[in-house]
Parts: sequence; structure tokens; C-alpha cells
Amino acid sequence: MSTPPAQVPSPGPPTENLAGLVERVTFHNDDNGFCVLRLKARGQRDLITVIGHAAMISAGEWIQAAGTWTNDRTHGLQFRAAFLKATPPTTIEGIERYLGSGMIRGIGPAYAKRLVKTFGETVFDVIEAEPARLREVEGIGPKRAERIAAGWAEQKVVREIMLFLHAHGVGTSRAVRIYKTYGAEAVEVISENPYRLARDIRGIGFKTADQIAAKIGIANDAMVRVRAGVSYALAEAMDEGHCGLPEDDLLRTGAELLEVTADRLTAALALELQEGAVVADTVGERRCIFLAGLYRAERDIAERLQSLAGAEPPWPALDVDKAIPWLESRGGLTLAPSQREALRLAVASKALVITGGPGVGKTTLVNSILKVLVAKSVNVALCAPTGRAAKRLTETTGVEAKTIHRLLETDPKNGGFKRDEVNPLACDLLVVDETSMVDVLLMKALVRALPPRAALLLVGDVDQLPSVGPGQVLADVIGSGAVPVVRLTEVFRQAATSRVIVNAHRINQGQMPEATPAGTERSDFYIVDAAEPEIAAAKILAVVRDRIPKAFGLDPVRDVQVLCPMNRGGVGARSLNIELQKVLNPPGEVRVERFGWTYAPGDKVMQIENDYDKEVYNGDLGIVARIDLEASELIASFDGREVVYGFGELDELVLAYATTIHKAQGSEYPAVVIPVMTQHYTMLARNLLYTGVTRGKKLVVLVGQRKAIAMAVRNGGQRRRWSKLQELLST
Repeated sequence: MSTPPAQVPSPGPPTENLAGLVERVTFHNDDNGFCVLRLKARGQRDLITVIGHAAMISAGEWIQAAGTWTNDRTHGLQFRAAFLKATPPTTIEGIERYLGSGMIRGIGPAYAKRLVKTFGETVFDVIEAEPARLREVEGIGPKRAERIAAGWAEQKVVREIMLFLHAHGVGTSRAVRIYKTYGAEAVEVISENPYRLARDIRGIGFKTADQIAAKIGIANDAMVRVRAGVSYALAEAMDEGHCGLPEDDLLRTGAELLEVTADRLTAALALELQEGAVVADTVGERRCIFLAGLYRAERDIAERLQSLAGAEPPWPALDVDKAIPWLESRGGLTLAPSQREALRLAVASKALVITGGPGVGKTTLVNSILKVLVAKSVNVALCAPTGRAAKRLTETTGVEAKTIHRLLETDPKNGGFKRDEVNPLACDLLVVDETSMVDVLLMKALVRALPPRAALLLVGDVDQLPSVGPGQVLADVIGSGAVPVVRLTEVFRQAATSRVIVNAHRINQGQMPEATPAGTERSDFYIVDAAEPEIAAAKILAVVRDRIPKAFGLDPVRDVQVLCPMNRGGVGARSLNIELQKVLNPPGEVRVERFGWTYAPGDKVMQIENDYDKEVYNGDLGIVARIDLEASELIASFDGREVVYGFGELDELVLAYATTIHKAQGSEYPAVVIPVMTQHYTMLARNLLYTGVTRGKKLVVLVGQRKAIAMAVRNGGQRRRWSKLQELLST
């Protein structure tokens, strides 16, 4: 039998060269440089689509590319560039398009046209060397001229930083932040100690800093690297909610991460301990290492709560037996026996926790406490972790509530808060709602600012998800027994008519939620079956766009919130945001594309970090009011207050048609839609589903597989968070 001839691989399509003017940047991902460009190419009559990677790209630039032509089934003929090089434009048309692309604050398409008309091809030289001459252009006064010159200088420095980072194998999305943090010395700072990036710049982690370090020749076992690795391992643990880590876990994680010997790591840890960057203590029987700031915060909280728990409240003793009939007649209500006992305890305590699920009368109890104390001229201050929770607290109590950050008066210039032990709050009683969301650092700031004579009332649902930040303050305070606790469990009759409340309690008790029986005319809780992620995504779009607005008269953008167990996957928040935007608010001509998102007027957006200058905080929801292409600004409205973002700051925002359940803590929405699929198995937990369901005021719809819902309901074991607070409180 003859041997068949060897298969010769067929040659791929030949590589071609292409050059032309970028007419439009359709998409650019600043993280990896991936871009989709519309190009007016030499020798081509129509605009062509080019796909490639570029650190930074603007309309009007001249590009040279090498690659291959492909015919995409969806998008048609495209040029896929394996190599792509951009240079500033030299033609009048290119210069105008480049300047008008929004890359420089103060120059939009109209001013770009005027600048080019006045200065022609010398416009770049004028901006850089003779900025005073910009005032020769109609409409440009001293302020705009100054803005343009500053914007050009900033772009130049940012481009240099980008080139430096790009040369060291790093994506360029954080170049503007690096520039804002380090200024013109950015390259020098990074060259001296690249690990500072991981410490100072949000979005740049140890791994990115490590890449740069390797490129500039820092040895694998250099002590600067190993010490940075210890802090990084603890910071990673902090992101997962821990205040510290068992020492053996830390050393094992560090060795895997850094690929260094145990001896080298132990020496680095000893130096970190010696300098006080980290602290050693025990949790139970295990020796743990804590970041020093978190360790001190837990100790401060424990000391303050212990001193509160053993003291008398600042108001004179009250006769509750007289107060109850007065309350009931004024409020037209009847307090349950459990609420009466709680009221007695509250007015006699300097520190108290009230916890319980939805519909158990927490609000009625808090209102009763406030009415009794305010009638006795007690000065109360109310706060909650999020703007929405504070607004709801104001509505339910009739007393103004603030976010914790506003109450403590954030100090953007110096970091931290203006209110502290030197400048304490002016109150006799501080009420903190949604305390399950409050992490160790925020609780420390609260107890620091509490006047010595004032009492503290912590209110929250301990069965919800713990705080996104480190620690589990509410659970630790309750678990320690150091502070009196009122746990309300009885669901009141009126609340028991709501399927949302009944099913929230069923989930919390480890039981499957009950679907609304077929044929029932109206309910506030539904389960929509979907066997596959693609089917679930299609059903979610239909439920949000058509079914809820039609049946309940709710606005699909403002009133309906999709809450996902996680960001990734076909029914994750990221993917659903893109699909929901397409059907609810498809972007028109006026749009801005930054950091992987497209924003247009009318889009629902969420702030994803605390911005103390703008007074918008992680989790705040807003609507894009308008986009000013001339000024390179997006204006978003948060509860009627307009906030301005430069295009370079849009990594603070994400689309928010869908968000994660974690991000929704402390908020309530008229209608909530929750995808629950087995592909989310790593996140499916009882407290996650319970938190999601309790976000819905009028309506909750679960979309997905009953098997996945059952997985979540059964998984009641919470992952342990390494924290010392409960032990400190118990001693």
C-alpha cells in the first residue's frame, strides 16, 4: 500500500499594505488598543473598515497598515491589520478632522474649522509655541485659548506616557490617570519604582506593574518586588472582603504569585512587619497578617462600641408605658409586643442594633424611636451608605438623612473626612441604616466622628450580602454579643400579601420561592423559565422592553433594573447592558465612545467609584442628560443634579441598564429582573439571591433555570471573611 503524500498547508491570504486618512474611530478599547476605523484609503473610492490595535487613535490621523482582506458574514468586507502605525495629519482636511475629534478640550468640529481656516497647516505650531495668537480666531477668548493650550500640552505629555507604557507592553487606558497622579514626572516615577503604580493608580494592579518592572530590568527576587507582592496579596484579599490572611496562606499565595523562595518571602514579610505596613495577630488559633490600616480600624471600632455599650444614653430616663399610647394615637398604629420591647430597650441603650428582613416592621420601630426621642428634644442625625438608601430613609422617617460621606463631610483635598474626634458631629443620636453595607474603614470613620456623649443605633438586614469593602461589621457586632440586639422576625399581615416579601423570607429560610400560579390575574413575583443563556437573554429583553411596561405601566429605563449575579457571560451585566441599550436607547449621531462603552443622551449610567470632587459615589445611578462634543464633556443627571465628566473621566461610569446584585445593595427599584442560570454557579448563594429579591419594591421577575434557583437557595454557607472585630468586641 503506497503512502499518501504529505498534506501541504494551503497558503493564507497574501499580506497587503494600506495607507489612508482616518475618517472616524467607530470603536476603540483603551485597555488593549483594539480599534475599528473607517478609512479613506489611497486607491479606494468608498470608505473602508479597518480592524487592528493602536495605543491611541483619532480621526484625521494618517495611518499605514499591513494585513489581509476578509469578508465578514455580518459586517462585510474588512481589512484586518496585523500592523498599524498612526502619524499626526499633514493635510488641511486631516488636521481639521484631528482637531475636531474631541481629543483636546475646548476644540470641537466648529472651532477646528475656524482654527484651520485662520492658521492652515501651521496650526499645531501656533497652539504649541504661540498660544496667544489663538485669540485671532473668532469666538476664542483668553479662557478658551488657555484651555486649548493646556489641553494640547496635556495631550502631548499623555502621548509620551502612553508611548512609554506601550513600549513596555502595557495597555494605555490609565494614561490620563497616571498623568493626573504624577504629572510630568510620570515616566521618572514609574522608572524608579513601577510598583507605585499598583498602590497609587486605580485600575493598575501588581501584575501590570510587574510587567513594567521586568521590562526595565528589576530582578525577579528584588526586595522591592517581593515586598510589593506581600502588600498585593493582602490587597487582593481585601478586595474579597478580608481584613487579613492566615500567615501560611499569605506565604503560599505569595510564593505562587512571585515565583520566589519561601526564605525570600519570609524576609520581605519581616521587613513589612518591622516598618509597620502590616501587623501580625491571631484569629482563633491561627496567626494572621493584616494590612495595618485595617487592623487599626477594627481595633478602634471595638474600643468605641465597647465604651458605648457600657454607658447611659444622653437623654433622661423615659416612661415607655406612657409613650406607647401617645405614639399609637398620633400615628394611627398598634405596636406589636416585639416592637414594644424593642422600644423599651432602644430608649434605655447608648448602643443598639436592629436587624430583620423585609416586612418585619424595622421602619415602624425606627420611626417610633425617633418620634419619642425628638419629642424630648433629642438631636438626631440619620445616614445611610448610598444616596438612594439615604433618600428612602428621609421619605420613611420625615427626618433628613444624608449619605455617610456627606454627613462626615468628605475632604477631597486631603482625603478622608472633615468630621472626626476633633470636629465631631453635632447630634445626641446617630442612626445608621443599611449597616450590612458598611465596611470596616467607613465604620471607623463614623465612630471617630461620633460625639462622646452621643448614642448609636445600627439598623440593617444581617442576612443580606456583606459589604463590598473589607470586613463584616454588622455580622461581627451581632455575633460578639457586646451590643444589645433586637432581631425582628414576625412578618406583618399587610406585608404578607406581597409575594416578594413572602418569597424573600422563603429564600432566606432555605426554601424555594413559589411562582405565581398560572391564571392568577396579578402578582408581584414571577419566574420565567429559560433553559439556555441565549433564551434567557432574549426573554429578559422582552420582559424589560415590552411585558413590564405594558402590564404595570413602568418606564423600562427609569423603573426597571436588571440585577445579575455577575458581570461576565451572556446573561452577565456587561453583555446585557449592550443588548438593552440597543433596544431601549440606541445611540444616535451624538455619542461618545470611551473605555469600551458607547454613551448617548438618555442612557442609564452608574458611577463606579467615589468621586469626592463631583460628590457622586460608587453605585449612584444617573441618566445622560447631554453630550457636548465641542467641550468634550458628558453631562449626567443624578436625582436632578447635573454632574460634568470630561471624556477622559468616563472610566468612572458604566452603562447601568443591568448591574450586579453587589452594586445594587442599599438601593430599591420599582421592578427588578434577575437572571439565574447554572453558568453563574460560582456566585449562586442564598444571601446573593435574597439581596437581589429584596431590591424590588413592586415587582420581581426571576428569569432562568429552576435548577439554578435551587442551587442558590441551598447554598447558605457564607464564605468566611478573615476579620478580628468579633474577637476584639468579645474580649
